[in-house]
Amino acid sequence: MSHHDKPLTLLGDLTAADFLANYWQQKPLLIRGAMPDFISPIEADELAGLACEPGVEARLVEEDGPNGPWQVSHGPFDEATFERLPENNWSLLVQAVDHYVPAVAALMDEFDFLPRWRLDDVMISYAPPGGNVGAHIDQYDVFLLQASGHRRWQLGGKLTEDAPIIQGVDLRILKEFTVEPDSDWVLEPGDMLYLPPGWAHHGVSQSDDCMTISIGFRAPSADEAITSYADYLGEQLPASQRYSDAGMAPAQKAGELDDAAVERMRQLIMSTLDNPTQVAQWFGRVMTQPKYVDQVVPLETPLTEAALVAQLQEGEPLYHMPGSRFAWRSDTSGTTLFVDGDGHACSTELAQRLADTTPLYAEDLELDGAAALITQLVNTGSLGFMSDDGDDDEEY
Repeated sequence: MSHHDKPLTLLGDLTAADFLANYWQQKPLLIRGAMPDFISPIEADELAGLACEPGVEARLVEEDGPNGPWQVSHGPFDEATFERLPENNWSLLVQAVDHYVPAVAALMDEFDFLPRWRLDDVMISYAPPGGNVGAHIDQYDVFLLQASGHRRWQLGGKLTEDAPIIQGVDLRILKEFTVEPDSDWVLEPGDMLYLPPGWAHHGVSQSDDCMTISIGFRAPSADEAITSYADYLGEQLPASQRYSDAGMAPAQKAGELDDAAVERMRQLIMSTLDNPTQVAQWFGRVMTQPKYVDQVVPLETPLTEAALVAQLQEGEPLYHMPGSRFAWRSDTSGTTLFVDGDGHACSTELAQRLADTTPLYAEDLELDGAAALITQLVNTGSLGFMSDDGDDDEEY
């Protein structure tokens, strides 16, 4: 029996299969006690400290801001900003906290019934009483886990993307929001609410220690996918591959684009695009692109393969770097390991091992081709040794 057939507390005693068949991308699910006795992996003042760091994406939403209603300001912030804030009705939102706090990143492991490449990041929000970001819809799935304090959530049903929004503010707040029956709850620590894309929701802090963890997902839109895939293919196509009309019938009417011509063009486009191997190569690269381009930093002085092997043999483990994304695929053309937007051909065994987020040790070098590929991934900044100062977890 696979562990996906077991009822999960996280999903309110549904199995992963039940949840995926009946709720995922279809309808919301409130789960009381999804994580029993939950203790937040981060304190509110740590979150505020993170929002003051350069490079961290943070927003402050003030319902009655000094410059007008629903004022949004972007970090990094300073202490003076937090000191001037009123007692109520504001929210601090910090993206990608999983990139900075290992205990937050560990939460992603709870969702291992979903492909890892589908997860985007973990956002955490703090709000004093009344703090909220307005009623809105998101275009992606989200699990909203209450970390501390209490938040009241109200749901307003599935809306289309063109639902009217309030003009003139830097947030997509819905003009009209009607709470659906039996969709008004106060969540306590460890409670969780799952929302599919396009579901109107409104969450308001009920306490002075309200922290909510949002586990968000990544889904390219059709327009992003088509332009991105076409660009990827275009870089590899020869200029000689062109529209051609050998064997066509004589033109009947001057200037007419006839059906046959349109069909030939359509065939050129469709046959060029319809390449499963290329789609997979593009898809793997796109789904592993780092959330922030500057997140994955190559080593200034590249390691040699010998130096890497020596360091691993001394017993020092290698870790996936925060914010680094891995996926793999096997098909008739072989196996590719996708890492941070690049594809690496390697053995299936090595790809599976490297895509597993557990630390790497010397014995992993026994896999065919491991030393060379691991060295490459250390040099690009996707894998790394934890530095010797021993306080990596205590950066903030």
